[in-house]
Amino acid sequence: MSQSDIGLIGLGTMGAMLSLNIADNGFDISVFNRTTSRTTEFKAGAGDLSDKITACETLEELVASIKPPRAIILMVPAGEIVDQQIAALRPLLDDTDMIIDAGNANFRDTERRAADAKAQGVPFLGIGVSGGEEGARFGPSIMGGGPKQGWDRVSNILTAISAKYEDTPCATWMGEGGAGHFVKAVHNGIEYADMQMIAETYGIMRDGQGMSADACATVFEAWNKGPLQSYLVEISGKVAAADDESGTAMLDVIMDKAGQKGTGRWTVIEAQHLGAPVPVIEAAVAARNLSALKDERLKGEEAYGAAPMSLPDGALTDDDLEQALMVGKIMCYAQGYALLNAASAEFKWDLPMADIAEVWREGCIIRSAMLNDMASALTEDAQRNLIFAPYFAKLINANLPSLRKTVTTAMAHGLQVPALAAALSYFDTMRTGRSTANMIQAQRDFFGAHGFERVDKDGKGFHGPWGGQL
Repeated sequence: MSQSDIGLIGLGTMGAMLSLNIADNGFDISVFNRTTSRTTEFKAGAGDLSDKITACETLEELVASIKPPRAIILMVPAGEIVDQQIAALRPLLDDTDMIIDAGNANFRDTERRAADAKAQGVPFLGIGVSGGEEGARFGPSIMGGGPKQGWDRVSNILTAISAKYEDTPCATWMGEGGAGHFVKAVHNGIEYADMQMIAETYGIMRDGQGMSADACATVFEAWNKGPLQSYLVEISGKVAAADDESGTAMLDVIMDKAGQKGTGRWTVIEAQHLGAPVPVIEAAVAARNLSALKDERLKGEEAYGAAPMSLPDGALTDDDLEQALMVGKIMCYAQGYALLNAASAEFKWDLPMADIAEVWREGCIIRSAMLNDMASALTEDAQRNLIFAPYFAKLINANLPSLRKTVTTAMAHGLQVPALAAALSYFDTMRTGRSTANMIQAQRDFFGAHGFERVDKDGKGFHGPWGGQL
């Protein structure tokens, strides 16, 4: 007999935690996993919540156990598996039944699936979910995409299970089609950049200043009590303070090869398509790719010798690093929001910029004290680059000298700061009224007769006096 409020397919870590969250918030849920034993084990291990969970052995059983009109969440790996699951599930559903892809999908796949669903006259949502295992269990940040009426049908469940910031749910509808998954991708791009810049300040402390992991932990803990208060700074302090079973600092035994699932790469690719520069995020993605080249880096050290790295006493202070990281953080968020604005215009989504900042205030990986002020700045002017908002302009002016000092000092001693350097270069470019691109335009006209604009005349398509000199 139909009894569940919602269904879920895929009981991996995220799917299992999200199911428990749904049940914990008072909703009956039916679950299915391709491996039947996993479904049985999940219900058996749910404790007091097991009565809220219906474990199903077949898709037919799953569908029959949910109250119509049905809503079923997919928590399966992104890509072809999602299409296969939709193909298997859709024939069993009524035209009013809705499939919700809550995995880490590429937004272009979501756009395609949304278009297919619209052509079939059936509802489909693609929602971004951020917060990792803990967020899925106790309250993630949720970014919805698809028909507004579809979101409204399940918003009572999604807002109930989401993280809360001062009792405000960190879940909202972003727009049609793949809007939710695009916002999630930009979130992940910012996450890559934030993590990379934190790692760069750690590298300066470890290699430039000879600080132990414990000493670095103390610095991160102090930063987390000030303007840099954020989830990523908080956990950086915790991981730096942790030891392995032998008593060695855990950071000192972890291989320096960073993994990735590709969402940051998607952000960079889409930024290139849209002509929206995100150099800090690009630098962070490149740094992860370079980290994977461990053998080549060891050969490079053998061939050229290690950089000196060690800094003179007092060359950089904790305050310098904190202020540098603060400006870098503003730059990467500003670039992320500029990309969101470009996508919103291109795909006609009308993304709610201030709401995005509010949704990211709790539950997600990039939650940060700065997001309140970003929400205020975006409420004032959603189209304005954040670096030009008065509040952030004041912060940048006050702390920019430390970013410049940190980048130049680190680079002079061979310390790697690609993301912080990209942040500084971005700022210097954005504050330069006349760049050097006139040289590029002259070169293009010389070899390709592409033409250019002039500063002293109106119109386009002017050419230089070098015609025929090829």
